[in-house]
Amino acid sequence: MAAVAVTELSLSAAEARRMALRAQGLLGAPDRRGGVRAMLRRLGAVQLDTISVLARSHELVAYARLGPVDRRAVEAAYWTPPPAHAFEYWSHAACVLPVDEWPYFAFRRRAFRARGWRWHEVPEGACDRVRAQLRAEGPLTTKELGGARAGQDWWQWSDVKIAVEWLLDIGEVVVTERRGWRRVYDLAERAVPGDLLGADPDDEECLRRLVGLAGEALGIATRGDLADYHRLKGEQVDAVVADSGLVPVEVQGWGRPAWAHPAALDAPAGGRHRTTLLSPFDSLIWDRPRTLRLFGFEHKIEAYTPSPKRRHGYYAMPLLTGGRLAGRVDPARDGRTLVARRVSLQPRDVEPMARALVEAAGWVGCDAVALDVVDPPELAAPLRAALG
Repeated sequence: MAAVAVTELSLSAAEARRMALRAQGLLGAPDRRGGVRAMLRRLGAVQLDTISVLARSHELVAYARLGPVDRRAVEAAYWTPPPAHAFEYWSHAACVLPVDEWPYFAFRRRAFRARGWRWHEVPEGACDRVRAQLRAEGPLTTKELGGARAGQDWWQWSDVKIAVEWLLDIGEVVVTERRGWRRVYDLAERAVPGDLLGADPDDEECLRRLVGLAGEALGIATRGDLADYHRLKGEQVDAVVADSGLVPVEVQGWGRPAWAHPAALDAPAGGRHRTTLLSPFDSLIWDRPRTLRLFGFEHKIEAYTPSPKRRHGYYAMPLLTGGRLAGRVDPARDGRTLVARRVSLQPRDVEPMARALVEAAGWVGCDAVALDVVDPPELAAPLRAALG
């Protein structure tokens, strides 16, 4: 049975939206104290993705909140050991996670171990060989472990790849870096600080912590929102939400129970809104039903949609401005020119879109912006003028 929030606190949809934006670091002046690492702790998870258009998604998430921070500094803040500041594991998807949260994914590691496999049967003896090689040689990629298969489809894993990914699933191996977009694996006993490695919270404590962290990162959330953030089950949320520190609230128009984090309820209502382009995998919008509920904005990643069927483009990035999602741009690069292959917007958003495009171009080292298709077409001229 789903958890039922018993509450006397009622919030408007606009209040809920402001709380969500502030919790995600997108309302108020950019908080650069602590930089990318502080941002990661605030969000609790930053999704990784193979697609790189302007930049990779985990870089875009930092850019949206901190402004045009040096991209090399972003990578260094996530990955540079020792000591490890972050690790990669299965959360909302493959995510960068603060290393302090290592103990609380024990419930997932135990679940993998109990099942005994993920996608492939683990070849006998391969895990022992991987452990021994990592112990002798230090952190290694799959290629360095001798398990890369050039030219093979992604699912045709070698025995070494199957083994090292299984050891990652069950927590004997940790990813503490991406090198040339390859995972770099190390033994958990060497990479994870001892006090964290030795902690062993039970499943209930893990779930209570992750639900609380999701509520803090979201500001305000339904049961489904809380479950989606770290890909928990609804019944797992139900079991712990009453003890998670979140406050039951009602949001006008949502039509379902909700919970707010106390810090979100106590935060000031005003503040400067960020105008920026968002990665499609940004945690503000990665939950599509929540995005529609909060912003009235329907968004779909079309990278995996056949080109003729795309409405907004391969990697359409929503424009956030004034606390609204106000259009999209599908970007590309041609030398030192940022090419907006398709732009969708309303008349009042011409100036914000131009500012966002110019700032993004400068961040990735482009000194010009070119427009291809603008929807509606009559906004092409004013948008070009604003860019000029």
